[in-house]
Amino acid sequence: QVQLVESGGGLVQAGGSLRLSCAASERTFSNYAMGWFRQAPGKGREFVGGISWNGDNTYYADSVKGRFTVSRDNAKNTVYLQMNSLKPEDTAVYYCAARARWRNVSPRLIDYDYWGQGTQVTVSS
Repeated sequence: QVQLVESGGGLVQAGGSLRLSCAASERTFSNYAMGWFRQAPGKGREFVGGISWNGDNTYYADSVKGRFTVSRDNAKNTVYLQMNSLKPEDTAVYYCAARARWRNVSPRLIDYDYWGQGTQVTVSS
């Protein structure tokens, strides 16, 4: 059972930046594709971005493309979400997720096997 722990959330003004981290409990993390999702109040959980097992491929939702960057450090069992030019509509709980059975990114929630507990990001206008 892989445990994922997110950190780095907080309150930031519009136009600011935050970097979220997601630390995995197992070294097998390096075999997993990783995704970031978010859920705003009253809305469903949506895909933000993801990265393949070796970092060669990334994939982003249109709403964050050009502003957010996903990266990973397999030596540290950690995946990152760098968020720049933040907007109030980016306010949400952000979750990382691991796709244990496949090495490529998927935008579908159902394709992920392990989830973190989430970290709150609030962007003020």
